[in-house]
Amino acid sequence: QGEAKESGGGSVQAGGSLRLSCVASGYHYTTNCMAWFRQAPGKEREGVATIHSSGGYTTHADSVKGRFTISREANTMYLQMDNLEPEDTAMYFCAFEKPWGRCEFGEFLYWGQGTQVTVSS
Repeated sequence: QGEAKESGGGSVQAGGSLRLSCVASGYHYTTNCMAWFRQAPGKEREGVATIHSSGGYTTHADSVKGRFTISREANTMYLQMDNLEPEDTAMYFCAFEKPWGRCEFGEFLYWGQGTQVTVSS
């Protein structure tokens, strides 16, 4: 059964950068879709970015477009986060494998435990 594990979170000042990683472990095939979500305390979970198995099709939320870049190598996914803002503070979650539908935000089969990103003013 698939398991996702995130890493790379931390605390930075506004304008700084972080690079998150996610490994889709315990999965024996190239997952069709991987995604980053985030959730701040008291807020709803929101999609950040998605990437298809080919690596050629990606989506980025408007709130991070131009600052965050998603990429992947097989079943390892990355999120390069530049020019971080305090509003980016959240727990970031990795998800993979769409049961159906396009490689966009929505339902995923497997989720990680999250990695904390904190951006100070």
